[in-house]
Amino acid sequence: MEITQLAIDGAFVVTPKLLGDSRGLFAEVFKLPEFTAAAGHAFDLKQINCSVSAAGTIRGIHYAEVPPSQAKYIMCPKGAILDIVVDIRVGSPTFGKWESVLLDDVDRRAIYLSEGLGHAFCALEDGSTVVYLCSEPYTPAREHSINPLDPTIGVVWPTVDRAGNPMAPLLSDRDTAAPSFLEAEATGMLPTYAEAKAFIATL
Repeated sequence: MEITQLAIDGAFVVTPKLLGDSRGLFAEVFKLPEFTAAAGHAFDLKQINCSVSAAGTIRGIHYAEVPPSQAKYIMCPKGAILDIVVDIRVGSPTFGKWESVLLDDVDRRAIYLSEGLGHAFCALEDGSTVVYLCSEPYTPAREHSINPLDPTIGVVWPTVDRAGNPMAPLLSDRDTAAPSFLEAEATGMLPTYAEAKAFIATL
């Protein structure tokens, strides 16, 4: 297993070693000692979510208030997604920046997002299945969204599916109506880098 930090502090890509034979394959997709060494703290699992999405579906940009926010360890056991991490932490050196990682049923990579980061993804084929390991239970009153098509953040979303066919973005009513990045910042909805780091230091 290889764990690589992205340019955004608190975001990691986990690439497992795939062991295959005529029966199929086996992979260790999470190992606590390796994760703890990379992140600097253990992962306290509180909830596991699973979503299934049609091609073109965009979910996010979602985040939770700090503390305690909600760290996520995300895998795509079936299909493929372009997973997006957005640094929405006011005061962060990479504030407003985003990075993408392809998660699919070929390489079996995972991505970890620490507390305070924004998360979104786009499904690249029908039936794409995403499993999220979460450090805190879902708490609606503390959950927020930023419109994923917001030009200020400027995520470059895929326009073709895994097979190269054109696809249009499919958003929930919630995400369509979500505020822009600048609106969320102006109303004080975004977490700060300092409070996110302070909370993580307690783990």
